[in-house]
Amino acid sequence: MHLIEIYKSVQGESSFAGRPCIFVRLAGCNLRCNWCDSEYTFTGGIPFTEEQIVAEIEKLAPVRLVEFTGGEPLLQARELIPLMQRLLDAGYELMIETSGERLLEDVPAAVHKIVDVKCPASGEGGSFRMENLQALTVRDEVKFVIQSREDYEFARAFIREHRLEEKAGQILLSPAFSKMPSLERSTRNAVLDPRVLVEWMLEDGLAARLSLQIHKYIWEPQKKGV
Repeated sequence: MHLIEIYKSVQGESSFAGRPCIFVRLAGCNLRCNWCDSEYTFTGGIPFTEEQIVAEIEKLAPVRLVEFTGGEPLLQARELIPLMQRLLDAGYELMIETSGERLLEDVPAAVHKIVDVKCPASGEGGSFRMENLQALTVRDEVKFVIQSREDYEFARAFIREHRLEEKAGQILLSPAFSKMPSLERSTRNAVLDPRVLVEWMLEDGLAARLSLQIHKYIWEPQKKGV
């Protein structure tokens, strides 16, 4: 497997936000979202064996929550799926953050899936695999990154049309963040003001949760490895 980094921090997003977590960031992505903050993962990476990855994770004990992210981690599914099962068997709690463009059917059921549905402003709208709706469970979360009113209306329609609240445990709306943020740890760096997004959600009574990338408020927004 090709990895960008392995490190320990706090989970910055989803309903796990704030929990100590080990991040395994895999190299490679087949999408090019306009607001992507991880373009350094698109190519390269360092080759690791399964044994080396497990050893690095064990060094970061006693944290037992592990997230696989990228890039798009499921581009390396052939090696990743057995690794995840091994860690589950060892008692780790696992998460995977994925674009929704790769099939989820082979991901072990015990893994918490954070699955994106790309909105129009991402430039990758329509990339979500609709078959993945059948792979969702109450332990999973579906995320929409919102840059504009058009994105919000797309997300609202998708949530209602597919009755997402009956398929996933959480629905997340996350304001898009600037690709070139200042050093200021504030909402000034958000492309869409979170307060505006909350107002839309309240107006519609939407069955969703606001999700902020809290690591970009704890540390300087451009800082990596946190």
